[in-house]
Amino acid sequence: MVDVGKKATTERFARAEAFVRLAPDAAESLRIAMGPKGDAFVTAQIAGIMAAKQTANLIPLAHPVALSHIAVTLAWAEPALLRIESEARTSGQTGVEMEALLAANLAALTIYDMCKALDRAIVIEGVRLLEKRGGKSGTWIADR
Repeated sequence: MVDVGKKATTERFARAEAFVRLAPDAAESLRIAMGPKGDAFVTAQIAGIMAAKQTANLIPLAHPVALSHIAVTLAWAEPALLRIESEARTSGQTGVEMEALLAANLAALTIYDMCKALDRAIVIEGVRLLEKRGGKSGTWIADR
């Protein structure tokens, strides 16, 4: 692991996104929370939050981070394209990019799992970091 002991403690923030492309029928089931496994939106939000809290256990050499905030939101970008956005915050010596990315990814995988009986051709795409703030490198925002 990289030694961050001499780094200044600063407010850290990161935001990430992922997209899930589904068949129209599967998307409609999501909209009305009538999938075979129940309300996938709530389950995906919880899965994303839980994943962010486990980042150091899942990604080798990642630092354990005391998160002060993690949020996962889901919204339709198109009729059959679901956009998942996550954000993470902490006050610490290392950033929370991996926590935000993991939250978005796990939320997308949860949607996949909960809808795979309705659509075997689901695609998870466009997973990326949107923004990070804090630390020596300051603010970074992705080009759209």
